[in-house]
Amino acid sequence: MCFSAEASFTGGVIISSIGVAALSKVKEPSQLVFASIPLLFGIQQISEGFLWLALQSPDYGGALKFSTSIFLLMARVVWPAWIPLSVLLVETDAQRRRPLFILLAMGLSVSMYYAYCLMFLNVTPLIMGGHIRYESDFPEWPAVPVFIVYFIASITPLFLSSVRRMRVFGTLMFVSCLVTAVFYFQFLTSVWCFFAALMSGVIYWILSEAGSSPVKIEREYA
Repeated sequence: MCFSAEASFTGGVIISSIGVAALSKVKEPSQLVFASIPLLFGIQQISEGFLWLALQSPDYGGALKFSTSIFLLMARVVWPAWIPLSVLLVETDAQRRRPLFILLAMGLSVSMYYAYCLMFLNVTPLIMGGHIRYESDFPEWPAVPVFIVYFIASITPLFLSSVRRMRVFGTLMFVSCLVTAVFYFQFLTSVWCFFAALMSGVIYWILSEAGSSPVKIEREYA
């Protein structure tokens, strides 16, 4: 979380608990990747909690590099591929699956780019104005195009899904990204992940629709 260590740990535990509850709603293996999103968000927020401690106290200095790596690995490498993959796996409409494969390929390309940057370039987390800013020496020229591809790969699958409630998640993600870009642009990585983590409770709501059988998830076929 982007406000304090206490908020990060509290939010991380709550979101992780939602993640465990979401996993309990899984009725078939194809739902596992999607259902695990809240749990992964919880782990990500807990890692940023340790990062807050490391930045504020030399007693936790040893956790600085590890917690930074975990948070950025989740934020930059995991999500652009994980979200389209999770939607693709639960999709049963063949026509909708085709563009989802394209979006997954886009997400994987972003993941590989950020994985390379995190392996060979430097990132320095800083506390600024009550938030964490991640300063990096990543190349400047592809930053905007890469983020656009990241955004498309992460958000569009939620609107392409035949699961109606998935669009609620997509709308919340889109609005949160817009709000973050307008008001917290310098802290986009931290703040947007905070909003996204909070909204991951929608995933439990989506899975709970399945009831006792996964085929009962409400779908819309165009």
